[in-house]
Amino acid sequence: MEGRLFINGEWKKSDSGSFDVFDPATGEKVGTAVNGGKSETKEAIDAAHRAFKPWAEKTAGERSEYLKKIYRIMMEKQDELGELITKEMGKPLKEAKGEVAYAASFLEWFAEEGKRVYGEMIPASSREKRLMVIRQPVGVVGAITPWNFPLAMITRKVAPALAAGCPIIVKPAEDTPFSAIRFAEICEEAGLPEGVFNLVTGEASEIGGEMMSNRKVSKMTFTGSTEVGKILMKQASDQVKKLSLELGGHAPIIVLDDADINKAVQGTIASKFRNAGQTCVCGNRIYVQEGIYDDFVEEFKKEVSKLKVGNGFEEGVDVGPLINQDGYEKVDRHVQDAAKQGAEIVCGGSGYEENGSYFYKPTVLKNITHDMVVMNEETFGPVAPIQKISSDEEGIRLANDSVYGLAGYFFTENLSRGMKVAEALEYGIVGWNDGVPSAAQAPFGGMKESGIGREGGHQGIDAFLETKYISMGV
Repeated sequence: MEGRLFINGEWKKSDSGSFDVFDPATGEKVGTAVNGGKSETKEAIDAAHRAFKPWAEKTAGERSEYLKKIYRIMMEKQDELGELITKEMGKPLKEAKGEVAYAASFLEWFAEEGKRVYGEMIPASSREKRLMVIRQPVGVVGAITPWNFPLAMITRKVAPALAAGCPIIVKPAEDTPFSAIRFAEICEEAGLPEGVFNLVTGEASEIGGEMMSNRKVSKMTFTGSTEVGKILMKQASDQVKKLSLELGGHAPIIVLDDADINKAVQGTIASKFRNAGQTCVCGNRIYVQEGIYDDFVEEFKKEVSKLKVGNGFEEGVDVGPLINQDGYEKVDRHVQDAAKQGAEIVCGGSGYEENGSYFYKPTVLKNITHDMVVMNEETFGPVAPIQKISSDEEGIRLANDSVYGLAGYFFTENLSRGMKVAEALEYGIVGWNDGVPSAAQAPFGGMKESGIGREGGHQGIDAFLETKYISMGV
């Protein structure tokens, strides 16, 4: 598989060389992608800037038709795209195909939401005035996306940007460029006008640096680590460049003593072990009330022990490989630190390397204390530490004891009790008896150091629009 850059409707190579991409499950080479740099990024920005006015001048309905066409093509190619995601990222094929449908849903949603960018009339303070508010596209958008959802994290940004009237330049993760390249091919197949969607693969410092310094880019949208997000905030301050940031998480799961244990176990597994625990919203730390602690741990162990680890293309595999050696070593460090401090390994607790690929067994830890590393750092792997709590208040306090505020979960069958917990949790996304709350029609984003802004829902298009107030004398 050979990668290329997609700039101004044309496929291009680069003088900056190339880089190889490997299957994390087998270590085999997937292909070679182009290492675009500053000059290629500038070319893409210039193309998007030229495309901005004619794209913005199209009606919302006209832009909608392009998004719907991209949606239809993606769904027609769901199996092919799913196989590509599994090959370059490693998640089980059934999850990868699910990601394709999730990714496509943003195009379908914002194809319609773009038609609902309403203005308003304001009662005037004078008979000689008319006051109105209109919404206009912000301009050229730069986007940097991660490897863990290599297609969905692109469409979650591209769909609202295009629906609002903003051309975009996407820089995908170096580990997973081919899903992005395939998406660019689909945009071309859908007949998207030149310069409206551009793709530059390569190193983040070169590409991101040009996006942040170039005044033709009005807005940056980024999904990734909080550390990098903070760097982007500093860089954006030079031009007061608009930012949307979806950053790190360290999601708590609270299981209260009136929870349906089976529902809580299945919901926790869905949250924790999806994508081998390599998601920013997966449960990282579990707090179970003492009255049901032992029963929950026993049932959880039973179900987690059934999960099959292996190549995502193999039948019945639930947990694929970790993305690389660094990810593997971090997961193992968290487990070993907990064990040294007295945690009991209920199941799992180790991993293995095979042909340059790294796998970690789904792991459950009990007798956890809040000062262990696993309870304070995002693990990004299939490890579930379970700490005993005595009350709702203790669970809420421990859950909120984090600089992160992306996603939090809890399980209770009591409506009044649950409402109080939902309101008390300092998280932008809360799953109540639900381990997988993400949906195109709902706002996705965090509080505290987990980010700025929301993606999805009717809120998702707001980040790509300016609000203009017009006072007219009559």
